[in-house]
Amino acid sequence: MAEGPKVNTPDPDLLRFASFTDNGYTIPAIPANRLDRNLWRQVVDDPFGEVPGTIIVDTPNRFLYLTMDNGKAMRYGIGVGKAGFTWSGRAKVQFKRPWPTWTPPSEMIERQPELEKWRQGQPPGLDNPLGARALYIFQNGRDTLYRIHGSPEWWTIGTAASSGCIRMTNHDIVDFYERVPSGSPIVVIPDNRIQIDTMA
Repeated sequence: MAEGPKVNTPDPDLLRFASFTDNGYTIPAIPANRLDRNLWRQVVDDPFGEVPGTIIVDTPNRFLYLTMDNGKAMRYGIGVGKAGFTWSGRAKVQFKRPWPTWTPPSEMIERQPELEKWRQGQPPGLDNPLGARALYIFQNGRDTLYRIHGSPEWWTIGTAASSGCIRMTNHDIVDFYERVPSGSPIVVIPDNRIQIDTMA
């Protein structure tokens, strides 16, 4: 019997980086071969031992972990912006937003006058620095100004960036957002190698 035509089955590992539409926005594909495999979303042994459902931001190593049952954790590669080095400790996710508005701080507008047009907030979209999702971190009821958010700049994952806080690819932040309810505990490990005043 003659064999039928071969069907090319997409590599499931690569599908995680395929283009997709979310809330009316089409998130572009990421060239997976240009992102270090170590930074891909993956289940690993939990190195910290926190209770399941805890978020750990391993700032020095540019990873974020979401602890799971049975000693496992979902690990994501992250980029750390200047604001991501300014706070560490224990807190919780106060609330989260899909396709958030971004409002630059006044001091950033002073440094970059072209941002004046966004003083009242930049609308959601593919060019918004907060990307497709944002999680807002509070400690004892007060805003830490620390955020975990998406970013269209996938090539900055694994690096220390000059702006933003804890950035993930838009693909990963959408996945992470669905796994993490408001109220989730978070532990942020500082990176003492970084001097904030030397960052651009």
